[in-house]
Amino acid sequence: MDRVVRTEHGAVQGDSDGEVLSFKGVPYAAPLEGPRRFQAPATPVRWDGLRDATRFGSSVPQPAMLPGAPPVWRPGDDPDCLTVNVWTPDRGGHLPVMVWFHGGAYLGGTAAASGFDGTKLARAGVVVVTVNYRVGYEGFGWVEDAPNNRGILDQLAALRWVRDNIISFGGNPDSVTIFGESAGAVSVAALVAGSGRRGLFRRAIAQSPAAMYLDEDEARKVGELVTGSLGVPATTAGLVDTKAEDLHAAQQRAQDEMNRDRASWTNGVPYGVVFDGEVLSELPWVALRNGAAPAVDLITGYNRDEGSLFTADLPDDARDPDQLAAGLRIPPEMVAEYRAAHPGIGDRELHTLLLGDQLFRIPAVWTAEAHAAAGARSYLYQFSWESPQRGGALGACHGLDVPFTFGVADDPLARQLLGEDSADFEELSGALREAWVSFATTGDPGWPAHEPADRMARIFDVPISVASDPIAASREIWSRHFPRD
Repeated sequence: MDRVVRTEHGAVQGDSDGEVLSFKGVPYAAPLEGPRRFQAPATPVRWDGLRDATRFGSSVPQPAMLPGAPPVWRPGDDPDCLTVNVWTPDRGGHLPVMVWFHGGAYLGGTAAASGFDGTKLARAGVVVVTVNYRVGYEGFGWVEDAPNNRGILDQLAALRWVRDNIISFGGNPDSVTIFGESAGAVSVAALVAGSGRRGLFRRAIAQSPAAMYLDEDEARKVGELVTGSLGVPATTAGLVDTKAEDLHAAQQRAQDEMNRDRASWTNGVPYGVVFDGEVLSELPWVALRNGAAPAVDLITGYNRDEGSLFTADLPDDARDPDQLAAGLRIPPEMVAEYRAAHPGIGDRELHTLLLGDQLFRIPAVWTAEAHAAAGARSYLYQFSWESPQRGGALGACHGLDVPFTFGVADDPLARQLLGEDSADFEELSGALREAWVSFATTGDPGWPAHEPADRMARIFDVPISVASDPIAASREIWSRHFPRD
């Protein structure tokens, strides 16, 4: 297999396992040096000769995210970090393309994670692209003389790179599906609702899209929390000499302060997609209901027990549903309605359910509903397979679907969620990957579209099934208090 590909900015040499070619660390934008750290992504620097693309490039600046795990970024790492990785089974093909945006609450994450290896998906007949994009203050923090949503602008730059170069890797630039999980799914929803008419992708999959959107005023206030503790102005000139690690420490201080007064802030994390009128103007489910992307096919879904990942280690006295509702700006009467809808539910379980609904499950359902209401092709799923870890305490927790998406069970994070041996993994992972590849190829994942009349959803479990309106009680409660018509 020919391991050399010529891109618009230079030639790269990748690697092969005999079936799939991989190309890693290919720049789609210029290095993040000087003022470029806080500006829109710039055109990649051209190179002469043959660039080695057998190893991942550096990750974007970020703090360590997982206790005990080695950091994915260290001070002094190469600033040439806005890169993509490509897996292709056929350089001479004209195959569907799947572009992945990782999660990480816009605080961290990297496309270099072993759990995002695209080999198994590529073997099914698609070209897979994974993307590094800016996170933290450099990607989403308020800068007076720079555009908002710089991390999303990075993603758009990567999609333009795909449009202009992917044919050389065997991909069809007119058949691109974007997909992502958690913050990556927030990006997917924002791109569909705000940029669906730009022609950079045809289909989209949002896996556990979080409620992470805020207006410019709040983005400015969060920025002031961060830069205020550093004593620097929120301008490119003021920030350009600030070390990334100092920004990371300041944003942690800001998050701690936000957590002490949770109800005063829209999100529980410092960053989200800002309503800037360019990337996004309004909540995705509002924009989609108004017909923002009628030509984009969309899968949206959630994990059944989204909240358990965040609550499993909380003591009982920290699991007060009424206190949580106040922090989440949820009317207090909703807690009573949840109790009535789930007779016998205890405070621990209700706390977890309410958190998972607010963060992920309801945004996913609203997004699917809105797209379907506009007459577009929309599909909904629920991932219900339960992790055996922690004595079953995690259930079908947030992030559990990601190892199944890529078919990678031996990644360190996957092992924490799956355990060392899961008899169901290959069967369910194969089914999920088959659905995603089918959708990327034809627009049909293999189950009925989500329609207002029946609200059908795929249930990913062993065995796989289809159900109507699987979280009807939660959906009805939220619809009464937050009508969207």
